[in-house]
Amino acid sequence: MAEIERIVILTGAGISAESGIDTFRSAGGQNGPGLWEQHRVEDVATPDGFARNPDLVLGFYDMRREALAQAEPNPAHSALARLEREFSGDLLLVTQNVDDLHERGGSADVLHMHGELKSALCTSCETRSPWRATMIDRPPCPVCRAPTLRPDVVWFGEMPYQMSRIYQALETCDLFVSIGTSGAVYPAAGFVQEARASGARTLELNLDPSEGSRLFDESRLGPASVLVPEWVEEVLGD
Repeated sequence: MAEIERIVILTGAGISAESGIDTFRSAGGQNGPGLWEQHRVEDVATPDGFARNPDLVLGFYDMRREALAQAEPNPAHSALARLEREFSGDLLLVTQNVDDLHERGGSADVLHMHGELKSALCTSCETRSPWRATMIDRPPCPVCRAPTLRPDVVWFGEMPYQMSRIYQALETCDLFVSIGTSGAVYPAAGFVQEARASGARTLELNLDPSEGSRLFDESRLGPASVLVPEWVEEVLGD
């Protein structure tokens, strides 16, 4: 793919599902209901839910970090890290996921548009800091010392992070690739249309067709751990 010089990649829950991370829409695995099945979105993933019951929300994100600690990157994460290292052009990796599997898989520059599980946001001074303690213990902000930390996660009704950088990249890319996304959550679901409007080729790699599959020039179906390494080899000319 010598003609491809600028790539934007969007990853969603499907790429982490193969590592054992519960997705919002799928049922839990063999160990019983997933974390999302045990709670209403309105209660644990909205500003109003946090205002009503902060203990419930903080405890929920503690459980999500505990689950993340048991997960490992899969071949899809490793393949994207290899692409970052070896691709000679410009690459922007955007993820809707709040886990750190891309980083643990070797990627050095990941744009987390929905925030990160291992980060805390102070609602008083707006400082972000690494979060290693349990949230339910309510440690103070390391900068202003106020007891006003919350998960650094974009909840429903909030604006995703770094949207201007993402749209700028979509306007200039040659190829947009969507991996493991449902195509149901905006604004990410509209990225394919933004890329197409700018003349980019569009590719979907997904276990099942997304809600926006018809908008892609090509759609390949199967596990991300299989499809992504194969595609990376094509890009790098192996």
